[in-house]
Amino acid sequence: MRVSVLILGAVLVSCMLDASAAVESHPAGTQIVRMDPGLDRLIAPGTPVERVATGFKFTEGPMWHAGRLWFSDLGGNKMYAVSAEGEVKLLIDRAGGLDTVPPGSYLGSNAMTPDKDGSVLMVQQGGRKIVRVSKDLHITPFLDSYQHKKLNSPNDLVFATDGSLWFTDPPFGLARQDRDPGKELKFNAVFRYANGTLTPVITDLTLPNGIGFSPDGKTLYVSNYGPKMYVNAYDVGPAGTVSNRRVFIEYADNSSGPGGPDGLKVDSAGNVWTTGPGGVRIITPQGRVLGLIRFGEVVANVGFGEGGHAAYFTASTSIYRMALATPGEMPLYEK
Repeated sequence: MRVSVLILGAVLVSCMLDASAAVESHPAGTQIVRMDPGLDRLIAPGTPVERVATGFKFTEGPMWHAGRLWFSDLGGNKMYAVSAEGEVKLLIDRAGGLDTVPPGSYLGSNAMTPDKDGSVLMVQQGGRKIVRVSKDLHITPFLDSYQHKKLNSPNDLVFATDGSLWFTDPPFGLARQDRDPGKELKFNAVFRYANGTLTPVITDLTLPNGIGFSPDGKTLYVSNYGPKMYVNAYDVGPAGTVSNRRVFIEYADNSSGPGGPDGLKVDSAGNVWTTGPGGVRIITPQGRVLGLIRFGEVVANVGFGEGGHAAYFTASTSIYRMALATPGEMPLYEK
C-alpha cells in the first residue's frame, strides 16, 4: 500500500504496499506491516497477534468490562465474554432484541460501553435501539427514537469526556437500508445525548459507523462505511458543537483488501486505530499511517482491554489479542 499526503492533510490509501515496509507474519494468517518506525513505540517488534477464540458468525462491539472482553456475535444474535486466556461464556441470548432473525442476517447486538453506574449500554441492531444491561444482565430500554421517529439502527457509541453519549445511526438493521419502508428518519446521523436531550450533530454522512474521541476530547473521529470510504475528523466545542470537518483518511478503493471503515478506537497517545479495507491501520493525530494489521478474515472493530495494555480485534469468526507498548485509551467509565 502506498500512502501519500494530500494538500488538505488527508491520507489517501491505495492498493500498493511500500517496498520498504517490514512485514511480520504470525499464526492464523495475521501480519503486522510496519510502515513507519514510530509503530515500534506502540507495538514492540516481535509482538504476536494471538487468536483467543473462534467459531462465531460475525463478531463486533468489543468492550473490556469487569476483567473480560465483552463482545457481540452480530450474526448469531448472542453476546459473550472472553478472558485473556480464551475462556468464552455466553452472557445474553437473542441479544439483538429479536426472538428470531433470518439466516445470514446481522441483527444481533453490536457496540457496548460501560456507564457510570456500573451498567452497560448496548446497541440492539435488530431492535433498532440502545438498551441498558444491568450487573445481573437484566435489559431495560434506554433510547429508541428521535422526535417520535424510530432510530434507524444504532451502531457504535462512546462517552465523551464531558459525560455526553455519542452514537452513530446507519440503516444496517433495516433489510433495504435507506430504501426500507420502515426507515422513519430522513438522515443517518451522529447523535449526542446529554441532560435528557438527543441531538443529531452530524447528518451529512451516508453510512456513519465507528466513532471515537481524542484523549483530550477536543477531536471527534467518525468513519463512513460507504459508498465513499473515509474517516472524518472534527473539532469539538462547547456543548458538543462540531466544526472544521476534514478527511482524516480516505480509501481510494477496496483493492487493498476486504472490509471497510467500520469500528475505530483512539489510544492514550492520540493515535487512531481504524478498521478499513485490508485490516486495521494505526494513524497518528497528524494523519501519518504507522502500520497495518492484517487478518485472515474481515476485521470489524477494535477494543482496548487489560487497563489499556492489550488490543482486542473482532474479526468475523474470531477474537484476536495483542499486547501494547503504549496503552490504549479505556472507556470513560471503565477507568
